[in-house]
Amino acid sequence: MLSSKDRETLTRVGPGTPIGSLMREYWIPAAMSREVEADGPPVRLLLLNEKLIAFRDSSGRVGIMDHRCPHRCASLFFGRNEEDGIRCIYHGWKFDADGNCVEMPNLPSRQDFKDKVKAKAYRVHECNGLIWVYMGARAEPPPVPGYEAALLPGAEVRISFAQRECNWLQAFEGDIDTSHFSFLHLGAVGDDEVSPDEVARVIISDRAPEYRSKETDWGMMYGAYRPLDNGTQYWRLAHFMFPFWTLPPHGDMKDHVWTRAWVPMDDHHTMFVELSWTGRTPGLRKLKNGETIPGIDAPMDLLPNTTDWRGRFRPAANASNDYKIDRDAQRSTSFTGIPGIFHQDQAVTESMGEIVDHTFEHLAPSDHMITQTRRRLLKAARDLADRGIAPPGVDDPAIFLNARGGDLVISEGEDWIEAYAGSKRTLADPTGMLNA
Repeated sequence: MLSSKDRETLTRVGPGTPIGSLMREYWIPAAMSREVEADGPPVRLLLLNEKLIAFRDSSGRVGIMDHRCPHRCASLFFGRNEEDGIRCIYHGWKFDADGNCVEMPNLPSRQDFKDKVKAKAYRVHECNGLIWVYMGARAEPPPVPGYEAALLPGAEVRISFAQRECNWLQAFEGDIDTSHFSFLHLGAVGDDEVSPDEVARVIISDRAPEYRSKETDWGMMYGAYRPLDNGTQYWRLAHFMFPFWTLPPHGDMKDHVWTRAWVPMDDHHTMFVELSWTGRTPGLRKLKNGETIPGIDAPMDLLPNTTDWRGRFRPAANASNDYKIDRDAQRSTSFTGIPGIFHQDQAVTESMGEIVDHTFEHLAPSDHMITQTRRRLLKAARDLADRGIAPPGVDDPAIFLNARGGDLVISEGEDWIEAYAGSKRTLADPTGMLNA
C-alpha cells in the first residue's frame, strides 16, 4: 500500500513535481510524423500537464511550443502556419520552429524588439515516423532515445497511439502485471483447447506461476515461471524501462521487438504509444483447431480525432458504452465479454478511477514487480530532486538495448538472469545495434 505522500509523488506529473521533473529528463514520444503536415494546421498536444502546439514549417522542421503567444497569451493553435513560422492571428507576431520571434508587424521598425522575445519552445527529434520532444531544463538535451523498437527503420516499425482515461501509473502498472493475462485475456480458454505443441499453453494449465524480479541498469526486470514436463521451465520475461516504458512478454524473445510507452497527458489521461516490428505478432493467439481465441484479437477501433486537447486517439469502446461488453459472450466464450486485449486492459484500469486510491489495495506476492518498480521510481525521483543525480539511461541510452521481453525456456535449476544474458546471443537484430 502506498502512503499518501508517495501516491502524490508517483501520480502527479506537472511542472515542478518529482515524477514530472524525472520524466522531463528524457525524450518523450509526442506525435506521429503523419499528424503534423508542412504548412498545415497546428496540432494541440497535452503532455505532462502542459498545453502545447506542434507544427511543421515550410522546410519540414517540426516545432513544439507552449500554445500561448508570449505577447498577449492568445493561443497559437489559431495561428497561421506559413513561410517557415507560426504567426499569431491576434497581432501578427511570428515565431520559428525554435521559438524565436522573427516578425512584429504591428510595431514601427524603431520599436521592434523581436530579438528579446522568445516563445517557450522545446527541442524536437524526429525519427522513423515518430516525433519526440525534450521538455527538460538542460541547455543541451541528452542523447536521442535508445529503445530498440524506436530504432527500427521506418518501413519496419508499426506505430500505434491510443488514449486511456486514467492516471499514467495505473495504466503503466497494468503492463508490468503478468498474472492477469491468464484470467483477463485467457480466462475462458480451457487447457484442452490449445495444441499440446504450444509451449505457452502452460499459461492456461498453470495460472498461478512463481515470480522473480531484479533491479537493472535500465529499470526493472521480472519473470513469471512455470515447470514443464521435460525438466525445463517456461519463463515470461518483461521489463520496465525508465521513465514509463514497458516490454511485454507475450511472444518468442528471439524476434519480439516490441515496446510500449505510457505517456502522461495530464494527471487523469495517458497516451499509450506502441512500437513493434512489422510482421511479428504476439504468441498464443489460436486454439488447436486453428481458430483465434474468442475476444482476443478484436481491432482497436478509434474515434475520429478532433482538435480538443484530449481529442486524439480515443478508443470507440469506452466507459460511456461499458467498453462494448457482451454479457452473452461473457457467459459462453469470453472471460470478460469485452472484445480485444487493449480494451480489456482499458476497462479494468479506467474502472479504478482517474487516480486509484492506493490505500484501498491489498497487494500480493504476484504484485512484487509493481512494489519494486514503485520504489525504483521514487528513489530515482528523489535522487534527482535532492542530489541532482540524472535518472537511469538519460546520458547512456544504449543501456536500453540490453532489454527485451518475451518467452524463454530454460533448464530447471538454471539461473534465470544468466539464461537471459545467454539468450541475447541468439536474438534477431533488425536494428543492427545489439552488437554495435
